[in-house]
Amino acid sequence: MTLYLLCLALFCVGLYGVLRKRNLVKIIIGLGIMEYAMNLFFILLAYRYHGRSPIEAQDQQILQMVDPLPQALVLTSIVIGLAVTALVISIAIRIYEKYGTFDITEIKRLRG
Repeated sequence: MTLYLLCLALFCVGLYGVLRKRNLVKIIIGLGIMEYAMNLFFILLAYRYHGRSPIEAQDQQILQMVDPLPQALVLTSIVIGLAVTALVISIAIRIYEKYGTFDITEIKRLRG
């Protein structure tokens, strides 16, 4: 239970960074923290104490099997998160080239 609460706290730190910060770089970092918190949550859901791999051998019965599906989902999520982060960083660089700042309030004021 403690691990789930720590995962929730990590997600709340990322959410705070996204909602309250005005710098685009800090918002991108907050998005990354939120993504890592969700990946950690999925892995925690699949964890079994003294769990074994889901490979079944002949004449062997596995009682405490680790669920492999969340692991595959997290691997997919990491790849998608990397692509989204690269896209957001490239957009932030283009905004900086155009306006000369990462501050959102300044960008809104400079809108033409």
